[in-house]
Amino acid sequence: MTGPTRQEPAYVLHRRPWRETSLMVDIFSLNAGRITIIARGGNSAKSPLKAQLQPFQPLLLDWTGRSDLKTLTQAEVRGGPALKRTLSLYSGLYVNELLQRLLPQADPHPRLFASYIDVIAELSEAADVEPVLRRFEQSLAAELGYDFAWDLATDTGDAVEAAGYYCYDPEQGILAAPSAGVRLQNLSGATLLALASGNLESTECRRVAKRVTRVLVDYLLQGRPLNSRSLFSHHRGDRNES
Repeated sequence: MTGPTRQEPAYVLHRRPWRETSLMVDIFSLNAGRITIIARGGNSAKSPLKAQLQPFQPLLLDWTGRSDLKTLTQAEVRGGPALKRTLSLYSGLYVNELLQRLLPQADPHPRLFASYIDVIAELSEAADVEPVLRRFEQSLAAELGYDFAWDLATDTGDAVEAAGYYCYDPEQGILAAPSAGVRLQNLSGATLLALASGNLESTECRRVAKRVTRVLVDYLLQGRPLNSRSLFSHHRGDRNES
């Protein structure tokens, strides 16, 4: 987008101080994708922007600017769900960091924006965040071109068989036989078929889904760390959901 933008649906992914009294804010918006805006005066004690530009709040934003760095001109907060539980909050921060690190600048992803709205709503209510995170990770991967089918071996084109064992590679998906550099092996066909049907309840399905999506996310990050992962390790009773 170039020129003035008005009433753009958006969410804050991350913000940090900029110069003396302003904020530099990374946002995810419906029509502009992930962009960075400057909220002038937003870090001053009297500015309402400090309270408005919070993660997970639905916003309508106005901005101007033709460069990659935009200038915020107005922010309006809309009603939305709140992440009140600690684990839900940490999960939301993890989702935000994934988007901040993996989405290209100024590349719209309207389907992913809809998925983001859904994941925030689900995290606000879910006592069990793990299935919510797995589904969102797959939605994000699909938007980035790394979608795969749990029940199809891409190297042979054959359907996964319950009695078989399979491999996973981020660039190729599920494989019937290991290839050079394959990341995961000995994945049960029966479990893959259960995952294809949407089963994220059984212990084994959760374990395999987590292993696969962890490998996929780490591949997409290309060695860059996720700071939000450390939050889970300090949470009492954490099962390392991310």
